[in-house]
Amino acid sequence: MSTLTVPATSPSPLEDAIKLYQAFKGFSCDKGEVVNILAHRDATQRALIQQEYRTTYSEDLMERLSADLSGDIKKAVLLWMHDPAGRDAEILREALHGYIDMQAVIEVICSRAPSQIQQLKQVYHSKFGDLEQDIECKASGALKELLRAYISVTRNEGPEVDRMLAEKDAEALFDAGEKDSGTNKKPFIQIFSERSRAQLATTNLLYHRMYGNSLKLAIKKETSGNFEFALLTIIRCAENPSKYFAKALYKAMKGLGTDEKTLTRIVVTRTESDMQFIKALYQKKYGKTLVHAVHSDTWGHYRTFLLSLLGPDQ
Repeated sequence: MSTLTVPATSPSPLEDAIKLYQAFKGFSCDKGEVVNILAHRDATQRALIQQEYRTTYSEDLMERLSADLSGDIKKAVLLWMHDPAGRDAEILREALHGYIDMQAVIEVICSRAPSQIQQLKQVYHSKFGDLEQDIECKASGALKELLRAYISVTRNEGPEVDRMLAEKDAEALFDAGEKDSGTNKKPFIQIFSERSRAQLATTNLLYHRMYGNSLKLAIKKETSGNFEFALLTIIRCAENPSKYFAKALYKAMKGLGTDEKTLTRIVVTRTESDMQFIKALYQKKYGKTLVHAVHSDTWGHYRTFLLSLLGPDQ
């Protein structure tokens, strides 16, 4: 469920475009007004505002936002202005070029449903080129094989489960990992890239019943690095993606300092999908609200923007 709050009677896209233009005038940008407008508009409204702004002022709104904002608030707002597929494409493009952020690549690819990945690939291709080729160049080893397979295979998104197949998969994963010394990564790559979330979740349950410990523990024992992170992301999102992102948010704000890049990415990409569930799971697991955590770890217009997306505590 989304946490985005949109006014019951929103101004027209033209009215919003005019207000934004006025916010940019003068010696400094009225960031409060920018946040107040854009943090309370859904994807369709944001797209229409951009169209009206371009038509009325012969100027690209994204370019103006980029010029007038800076730091974390700039990154958050610019990411927010895209639709989900465009946003994911932008994240992957940045993560695969310049400073390589393979964990961001893994998070986006391995947490998305097959239909979302297909839309993402189309947008990425139209704007940046071949996603598979970029993964080929930037990733390596078993991780490269897993990511390429994961974006290429068409998986079922339904709840249907083949129990016999799940048992065979559990056995194959045990034989490839815990049964003997050394790890055969190919069965992990094949099963984790080809099975639906429901199928993989069932395999996880049967693995525990058959061998006495969880598949996640087996992955931690038998793999390492980003390949381990990718497998765990896939299995955790098969079980409960909202729980996965609640934990990722906690880690981004845990201890001294805040990982603003991860915090921004998750809040912006999950606001219009399952953020209400993430908030509930965060409070249940960590004993404080996500809103409180974000308020404590951020400041200024950046804080206001994220809190606006998160909505109030229930």
